[in-house]
Amino acid sequence: MNLNTARLGMVIVDLQNDFLAPDGAYARGNTLSAEAVQLPARMAPVARAIKARGGLVTASLFTLWPDAQGEPMISEHLKARRPFLRKGDFAPGGRGHAPVDLLAPLVDVSVCKVAYSAFFNTQLDWVLKKAGVDTLVVCGIVTNGGVASTVRDAHVRDYHVIVLSDGCAAFSPQAHQAALADMASVAEVTDSASLLRQLQA
Repeated sequence: MNLNTARLGMVIVDLQNDFLAPDGAYARGNTLSAEAVQLPARMAPVARAIKARGGLVTASLFTLWPDAQGEPMISEHLKARRPFLRKGDFAPGGRGHAPVDLLAPLVDVSVCKVAYSAFFNTQLDWVLKKAGVDTLVVCGIVTNGGVASTVRDAHVRDYHVIVLSDGCAAFSPQAHQAALADMASVAEVTDSASLLRQLQA
């Protein structure tokens, strides 16, 4: 991996307050992932290093758009899996919808998404192309969901993709490792310390 001539970008997938904060929706529903909670502290130095190289840091924000009565429009499969979701959760403009506090000041552009991939029905590709990005560092949650879908969509859009193994988390170690192994067919899988060494060289 040679980053000397790379035009870097970063996609932080769904590291939002409603997923990770103690007062967020997932904490209220007892679905908080201890592994995921550790990710922002690991990813903040990476985001800073990418910005120091002139790169663009983006975030995808899972979004539950409100209907005319203000109730969240939730897919049936999600409603069945996460019955605790309620009015105001993941609503645009709310604290729960925002990137976690540690990462929020580092994010240059955020896009709202309604499905797994940060590229599906968003303007992420347009933003990255306008910024001249050709190499994309991806992290976030969950490894076998939003991260894997985003990585494959980035691959088919001709980005060189780097996945940070310690920058992602899933609801089981087995799912995490299986997803990383699968993504290795379309991306470079490394850890944040290795990437930081190269960025700071």
